[in-house]
Amino acid sequence: MSSILTNTSAMVALQTLKGINSSLSKTQSEISTGKTVSSAKDNAAVWAISKVMEADVQGFQGISDSLSLGESTVAVARQAAETVTDLLTQMQSKIVSAQDENVDRDKIQTDVEALKAQISSVVSSAQFNGLNLIDGSKGSTNILSSLNRDLSGNVSASYIGVSGVDFSTGGYTARSVFATGSGATGSLSAAGADTSAFSLDATTGTGSIVIDGTVADLAAGDSISVNIGGQAATYTVTEDDLRAGVDQSESIAFGLKNAIDGLGISGLTVTYDDSTTTGTLSLANTGADALTVTGQYKNADSGDLSLLATIDVTDGSTLSAQLVNIESMIEKATTAAADFGSVENRLGIQADFVSKLTDAMKTGIGALVDADMEEASARLQALQTQQQLGIQSLSIANQQPQNILSLFK
Repeated sequence: MSSILTNTSAMVALQTLKGINSSLSKTQSEISTGKTVSSAKDNAAVWAISKVMEADVQGFQGISDSLSLGESTVAVARQAAETVTDLLTQMQSKIVSAQDENVDRDKIQTDVEALKAQISSVVSSAQFNGLNLIDGSKGSTNILSSLNRDLSGNVSASYIGVSGVDFSTGGYTARSVFATGSGATGSLSAAGADTSAFSLDATTGTGSIVIDGTVADLAAGDSISVNIGGQAATYTVTEDDLRAGVDQSESIAFGLKNAIDGLGISGLTVTYDDSTTTGTLSLANTGADALTVTGQYKNADSGDLSLLATIDVTDGSTLSAQLVNIESMIEKATTAAADFGSVENRLGIQADFVSKLTDAMKTGIGALVDADMEEASARLQALQTQQQLGIQSLSIANQQPQNILSLFK
């Protein structure tokens, strides 16, 4: 049945053409934007996921900058620590040279002072963007290294910690913690000094270390180190040692004894007898080798290299103790350089990982929202052909009511 009121063919052709035009519009949008999902209207779930991942990508790009800054800062600290190690090693050779009696120790001391000044210069200038990790101004710092997102969408940050060191050369204050004592050869130290040195003969060597814990200004955190046969024992003064009613000399000496016992030196016996002079440690060496004994006091607010202030090769009687001190500082500088190198390497690995992770995330986002341009091109050609045919079909359907006129002629 033909009707001039209801043109079913035209309606079908029109709906078909609308569908073709809609698909054609979507395909043209994909081609122009390069995305199959460019808004929440296209696919709300995929769009939301892509936006979260894009935010993470932006965050990781910021992390990459943080890691680069941190790596540079640590690299400066490592290089400075290595330089300090080299300078301390040169100073050590000067001290060794000064052991000879027929050398000009005053001229050697001039070189030592120059090395001291250079070390101070290196420490003070070892900063990057204002952050210095070796001058004691920064105990530690955290470098942002990652963002972690769990299944619930909660985000937390991860950090790589970097411990600073205190290579300041100032702040040293002498304290006369070593009272008069004696060894098998030579004197422990002059009465009331901050250093000590003597030797224990092999097999039968005996000597003593006398601690004077009543020294004015002795504070918690101060340390007393004893080096015996190349092994170091350190005792740090505590608040309990300084409490009223406590025999400070006895308390500190007993703590130092425990530290020396912990070294486990073969043939060495350390005894403390509170019935004798308070604060006196008696040492006996029954081993086959002679043992050199040196002691050094260090106040709590001084830097790791503050003992540079005690290096004076013109004083021949303290050269042995100075040699032990310089060895201790070299060890600290070497350890710091190694630690900084380890952290620097870790930061480099993390930076490389973040770069690759960012690329992987970008690839994942692309897989979700990017358009397949080859497919879009082929689909565009097909839809344009369909559009032309749809227009042709609608035109034919619109002409059908005109054909009814022929029935009335």
